[in-house]
Amino acid sequence: MKKIINDPNLVVRDMLDGFVAAYPREVRLLPGTTVIARVDAPAANKVGLVSGGGSGHEPAHAGYVGEGMLDAAVAGEVFTSPTPDQVLEGIKAVDAGEGVLLVIKNYTGDVMNFDMAAELAEAEGIRVEQVIVNDDVAVEDSSFTTGRRGIAGTVFVHKLAGAKAEAGGTLAEVKAVAEKTVKNVRSIGMAITPCTVPAARTPSFTLEENEIEIGIGIHGEPGIERKAIVSSDDIAAELTEKVLDDLKLETGSEVAVMVNGLGGTPEMELYIVNKKVNEILTSKGIRIYDTFVGEYMTSLEMAGVSVTLLKLDDELKELLDAKSKAPAFRC
Repeated sequence: MKKIINDPNLVVRDMLDGFVAAYPREVRLLPGTTVIARVDAPAANKVGLVSGGGSGHEPAHAGYVGEGMLDAAVAGEVFTSPTPDQVLEGIKAVDAGEGVLLVIKNYTGDVMNFDMAAELAEAEGIRVEQVIVNDDVAVEDSSFTTGRRGIAGTVFVHKLAGAKAEAGGTLAEVKAVAEKTVKNVRSIGMAITPCTVPAARTPSFTLEENEIEIGIGIHGEPGIERKAIVSSDDIAAELTEKVLDDLKLETGSEVAVMVNGLGGTPEMELYIVNKKVNEILTSKGIRIYDTFVGEYMTSLEMAGVSVTLLKLDDELKELLDAKSKAPAFRC
């Protein structure tokens, strides 16, 4: 497997240095850490918002650091949770006395390490709250999780909670928005090719030339069905219907749609998927308030797509529309 890297053991460090070099007005790398923080963190009189996880999901999570979204993102090694001490440094870097909210994808390592970091921060007098994102409707348990996995819906949690924090919300109010978003967001993905962790040099799983996997995780965890490849319309319909079955939207509901590429899917194909998603929702009387098509939560070079629906109310629509200067989510 060919990759454009230097030392496989230094890909995260090289990536973080390159990211900061690209966006020096927005972010900085805390010395001696894997923490990307806003250049103005900690922002006075503001709740801090921290997320993170294993690398390999870019632009998540560092791409969402900036005004209107995260205050810091903590990077682990590829597909590996950041350590508690690194998360603690992220918490301390953004605490301005109003408390810090941790947004955690539901993977065992992330939950454990972020929880340990929260305990360490609280021992130092920092108020910390947590929300766990579990938007994947594919499976209840997997090789990485107990319960549902957190995938692309996490980006909406970053956006809406970040907007609430930017508007001056209290720690309790920011957490409430994050929890509301988690309650109302659902996702599912599929893959047509695997990905390769740089240090491993071999694919994390295998698919035959004519096979796809429905419900696969962002680390290559098994899905719910492996079958012969079908048309884009059939794929979009299956993913959308599975999300709708779980979210149980009523006619007239308003949603935000995210059609997310997993790293190796051309935008052309993502827009073809979005065309069918739009048709399905419209035919059911579900109103589309906003649509996001692109790469938001990837899996290295995996080719595939995920579909996310977020049920909206007036509060969530206002927060979705709020300004963001994060490099990967500008609005």
